[in-house]
Amino acid sequence: MVPALRHQTPARLAPVSAADPAFHAVHDPGPFQAEHVAGERCIRVRLSTYGAVPSAIDVRSEPDNEERLSPLTPIAVGAIGPWRTWQAWLPLSTHCELTRYAFRCLVGGEQRWLSQAGWHAYPPPLELHFRHVDGYVAPRWVWEQVVYQVFPDRFRSGDASTSVVDGAYLYQGKPVVARRWDELPEPRQGAREFFGGDLDGIRAALPYLQTLGVSTLYLNPVFASPSAHRYDTVDYERVDPHLGGDAALERLLVELRARGMRLILDAVVNHTSERHPWFDRDDEHGGGAYAGPEAPQRERYSFADPDDPDSYHGWLGTRSLPVLDFASSAVQHSVYAGEDAIVRRWLRPPWRIDGWRLDVVHMLGEGAGARNNHHHVGAIRRAIREERPDAYVLGEHFFEASAWLQGDQEDGAMNYYGFQRPMQAFWAGVDQRGDPLALDAAGLEAWLADARARIPFELALSQLNLLDSHDVPRFLTRLGGDRRALAAAAHALFGYLGVPCVYYGDEIGLEGGNDPDCRRPFPWDASRWDQTLLASYRRLARLRRQAPPLARGDLRVLYAQGDVHAFARVLDDGAVVVVQHRGHRPGRVRLPLWPTGIDTAWTDAFSLQRHDGAAVLELTLAPRSAHTLVSEPDWLRGAAPGLP
Repeated sequence: MVPALRHQTPARLAPVSAADPAFHAVHDPGPFQAEHVAGERCIRVRLSTYGAVPSAIDVRSEPDNEERLSPLTPIAVGAIGPWRTWQAWLPLSTHCELTRYAFRCLVGGEQRWLSQAGWHAYPPPLELHFRHVDGYVAPRWVWEQVVYQVFPDRFRSGDASTSVVDGAYLYQGKPVVARRWDELPEPRQGAREFFGGDLDGIRAALPYLQTLGVSTLYLNPVFASPSAHRYDTVDYERVDPHLGGDAALERLLVELRARGMRLILDAVVNHTSERHPWFDRDDEHGGGAYAGPEAPQRERYSFADPDDPDSYHGWLGTRSLPVLDFASSAVQHSVYAGEDAIVRRWLRPPWRIDGWRLDVVHMLGEGAGARNNHHHVGAIRRAIREERPDAYVLGEHFFEASAWLQGDQEDGAMNYYGFQRPMQAFWAGVDQRGDPLALDAAGLEAWLADARARIPFELALSQLNLLDSHDVPRFLTRLGGDRRALAAAAHALFGYLGVPCVYYGDEIGLEGGNDPDCRRPFPWDASRWDQTLLASYRRLARLRRQAPPLARGDLRVLYAQGDVHAFARVLDDGAVVVVQHRGHRPGRVRLPLWPTGIDTAWTDAFSLQRHDGAAVLELTLAPRSAHTLVSEPDWLRGAAPGLP
């Protein structure tokens, strides 16, 4: 018997993570295909309800900026036990590409509103409505990927003859330093120390990466630059010779294609090196912007005082990184508008890279700041799509990126705000600065839900989730070296809504503090690897590639209390459940599985233990651990040796 509805008075009836068996509803947010119905462009939306039968369900929208309630009618498709499915044709907005909508359920004399953020007792604000972008075409291949980020100078050396020689030139007035592979980066050396990693080294490591389950490489900048990090470009049209030059990139791409793998490169177009010929601070080329107000390239950069060459604006005040002024037609032509613009040429043969990661993309704009940023980021996107309709447009954002993720600019962002930072607060109890910020599971889920509620579902599937990167301390180091906790967090990395990205070396237990320590060389002596951790990453990566719900499935939160956070990814009649437990002592949890809508036995992806189908699963949790359960054992074949 379905229990009676309880009267609740708060504005939000329950936390997003609380599944109420008296009445519950889930919405599969797409992707959708628009159709013409009764003279209007519409999409067909469905809502599945559990428990009490609503007297009415409507979907609220504002197709012409005035509210419209479209009634949902019951259908039999997908009904399982107490589940019922309802559908309606939802009219799309007539004045813009973005359609927002929410569901109103009348249950037991009460209104319950479902938005992308969860349940409400009154109509939720538009910013929390579900979102559909008419005409947006996602690079859906991205959803299937496991991405691996490589900092080229620190991953592997393939040709020592191309390496930077000790003292070969000056960088910011001091000689560059060639370091041994077994040394650690020194804070005071920073960008002037080189370890000799290159593109041929990456190519030689592809067999290892494939055994890990990697399908896409994301490389930090590879274009000509005087620094080890190469975020100060001096030539956008050639690969740095110390990485092997254009020929090495072509060799890498040939091998990637042969293995069915893809490549994303880093475009640094907010600023250049002070040594770029456009700026030419040291007068190496003649005619650069630094030469004076009449210099041919002057319009490309912003100066506070036209008569003072040293008044140029550097990125975050960094003198070696003069900021490009996108009010300049020359800058626009070079970056995106010209026939051979930077973001275009590397998408063409022989390169045909698969996407761009746009460095500090939120900061580029006209003048010294980000004026008209969205206009220029949108233009960059259009240029990329003109060259390759399926290219991935990825933005770097340390903070909330919702404004860039509405279908007209980026496909995804490096998901610091919506994944890395809340996960770090939950597991390590600190924020991005290392200051105290402790979240329990309810706080973790509240942050995750708040972030994903503000972007369309197709873009949420394209977010690049990460635990760390070249710009932040490694997650393992934030955890004080607790490898059990890292292995547990990896379950969420591979299971959560979006695309998992592994920073090189995480999978073997490589540590590192603040930059440049987080850019240590990869230790190729396998005796130094944590083989248990590596095996966990391999199994999770392979499962991610084999289980369709992890690529395209809806996310349903099952539990978020204390030290335990659990969610499901559901697609059609299949699901994957992820449970992470940060507690230092063993625990047990009664995990509600009925919100998946799937009545089946479940198999643990690691222990291979089979759990009979039940509405609620009693699960024993080891300290600092995680479980990934699958509804289809076949998804584990090849990922889990020993599966019967």
